[in-house]
Amino acid sequence: MPPKRRVIRGRVNSRAPLVAGNGPLARVPPAAAFGVVVVVFGLAVWVRGAVGAILLGALGVGLLVLLAGTWRALRPADRVLRVVVVLILAAVAVSLLR
Repeated sequence: MPPKRRVIRGRVNSRAPLVAGNGPLARVPPAAAFGVVVVVFGLAVWVRGAVGAILLGALGVGLLVLLAGTWRALRPADRVLRVVVVLILAAVAVSLLR
């Protein structure tokens, strides 16, 4: 049974997992996932052009999939922040095409 999220004084326990489960990302260490994102982003900016834009597009699609999976568990402020990050990533991808 997944751990329950406790609400204390109107705030959700931030140590509880957002989406409990045994999916493929449950076994990936957060530092490794962060490292992969940094390497792909850096490679995309270094390569530039259409290839760089495609790499950033792949990162953006991955972010959107993760965002869709956690949307209901996020507060409105957290949702806005994550959408802004995806929009910034899209703007960088478009700028690589020029």
